[in-house]
Amino acid sequence: MDISRFCQSWAFSTNRPRFSDYPTLLDDSVRLPPLQASLEDIGEYQRRLWANRRQALLLVVHGTDTSGKDSLIRTLATYTDPAGFHAWSFSRPVGQEVRHDFLWRVVPFLPGFGDMVAFNRSHHEAVISERLWPVWPEDTYHWPSRYQSIREFERHLVQEGTTILKVWLNLSEDEHRRRLLARLDKPRKRWKFDKSDIEGWVRRAEYEALAEETLAATHTEEAPWFVVPADRKEQTRAIVAAMVAEQLKRLAPAYPDEDRKVLAEYRRLLAKNGVR
Repeated sequence: MDISRFCQSWAFSTNRPRFSDYPTLLDDSVRLPPLQASLEDIGEYQRRLWANRRQALLLVVHGTDTSGKDSLIRTLATYTDPAGFHAWSFSRPVGQEVRHDFLWRVVPFLPGFGDMVAFNRSHHEAVISERLWPVWPEDTYHWPSRYQSIREFERHLVQEGTTILKVWLNLSEDEHRRRLLARLDKPRKRWKFDKSDIEGWVRRAEYEALAEETLAATHTEEAPWFVVPADRKEQTRAIVAAMVAEQLKRLAPAYPDEDRKVLAEYRRLLAKNGVR
């Protein structure tokens, strides 16, 4: 399947790309991979990944507030086995997180061999949000070295057997505004509002400019970024689900071979106890 028909890899370019260069919505005539089929494939091949315990998959999901990160990850988890699938969310560093280097807090949540893990935001926020809302004194930051650390960190993970799939949910300003207003009108969603949401909306352009710089600096052959249209959630889910299913099929195309001696011994013991 040619996923590039539906989303675009962040371009290697001497001229830094902008999110405005990428679509936020696909035309209705575009036929996307069926979501249900992709979710069923994710469920099946995630179990094969878990059974083999040789590779790992890390899905990194980023985007502005209301871009659909939470609901996307919930959808991807529909048929997964909780023994091998986990999702973690990273907000502003607090407590012990502030007392360590910026990568420290994500390390305990990385996937082990056989695991599929989804990060709702990640270590990349340390070069996006922290430039707008610093955690440490501003003169202690050195952004180029952080970019380098991320590249080397992700390269190390890939070399050791973790596939990294990084997606940016590309939400238009108009749809962002509409979703924020919808939250105000729905009591069950008002709890999500925080002072940071107001600041995020006011500083949206600054946030996206820093995110564009981050994608350009951390987009590598080993761990590329993909920009996914996010104005219509069903399109976003269909695209990302197809991407995840494709990666899982590549990582674990089959279950491991059975141990015939163990199976024969089970049959012997069960037959001995009158079970056929």
